Amino acid sequence: MDYKFSDKVSKLQASAIREILKFTSEPGVISFAAGNPSPEAFPKEKIAQLSAELLNDDPILALQYSITEGYTPLRDFLKDWMTSKNCFHSEFDDLIVTSGGQQANELSCKVLLNEGDTLLCESPSFIGSLNAFRSYNVNLVGVEMDDDGINLEKLENALKTEKNVKILYLIPNFQNPTGRTMSLEKRKAVYELACRYDFIILEDDPYGELRFAGEFLPAIKSFDKEGRVIYSSTFSKIISPGFRTGFVSAPSPIIQKMVVCKQVSDVHSNVWAQVISHRFMTSINREEHFGKLREIYRKKCELMLGYIDNEFSKKITYVKPEGGLFIWCTLPDDCNMNAFCTQAVRDYKVAVVPGNSFSINTDEASHSFRLNFSTPSDDQIKQGMEILSKMTKELFD
Repeated sequence: MDYKFSDKVSKLQASAIREILKFTSEPGVISFAAGNPSPEAFPKEKIAQLSAELLNDDPILALQYSITEGYTPLRDFLKDWMTSKNCFHSEFDDLIVTSGGQQANELSCKVLLNEGDTLLCESPSFIGSLNAFRSYNVNLVGVEMDDDGINLEKLENALKTEKNVKILYLIPNFQNPTGRTMSLEKRKAVYELACRYDFIILEDDPYGELRFAGEFLPAIKSFDKEGRVIYSSTFSKIISPGFRTGFVSAPSPIIQKMVVCKQVSDVHSNVWAQVISHRFMTSINREEHFGKLREIYRKKCELMLGYIDNEFSKKITYVKPEGGLFIWCTLPDDCNMNAFCTQAVRDYKVAVVPGNSFSINTDEASHSFRLNFSTPSDDQIKQGMEILSKMTKELFD
């Protein structure tokens, strides 16, 4: 049978990252291609304790249907926590619990954009969000980045030349895939542009608590006085991605529409995970927990950077992250990046992600690739980086 798919999905393709991960099932492959938290980071014992208590004391709470907006004690905690960060403004904001940060971004697009409306984003950007946006047939336009975030001149030019710009999607902290952090000056300038050109900022912050270098910077949402910023985040990187528990702080009318759309999609997010997330976040020393996570990732990042600094070909440049999970490396201009990534996994048994996986235009050239330092063990980092070091010297020196 010849299946005719809807216009919304007919042009979508499987994530290139997921396709590359298929190679990691082969014996002996070391993967720097994932983006998972470190196994060391999971608070397994605490989650087991809280789960046993919940299922013993109040099992129906975890097993029954719940409200779409999210488990009320968790929402109340999140409102207070976000208020302490100036990311929830009680006079005009509301909050909904979502099935991970991915659903938060998808719902934002769903409730605000019509087909053909323009969504601007950093270029490159997170493939999961890009595919969510593409599924709504929006005019997706990438804006080049500087070392300290999106290029403001090119952003303003896009605002002047593109039609019906409704949303600007940003990952200000340790951006996926580049690891870059947007400067304080640019955060303020972007918000000023939103006020001047009348658009919504979708601020995606999955890695904000994972800063292991530099100074913490306020979220763009903290500057919001006009209800122009949607702030999305998740417990995936600070508790567990398997929980699929994220949240959105945004103006109340937007949240109300998200609630209706979420009812259509999945009724509500996993209740057990919401209850455990609430009990975890309210029963631990959060700064101590975050500090442990930051130290895990600081050590792993420094271990990987040591090989790039001292063992890689000097013709390869990189972005030094101040947090998050990724390092963005760039090959010489005359190098075929896709061939490099294919050769790395096929011949050297080390998997990395080609940079064009994150391109707004799928045929756009890229000379970069992404390394992940959170998922592999320290021994795997040492072994894999030794192999890549040898490969880069053989190819470029």
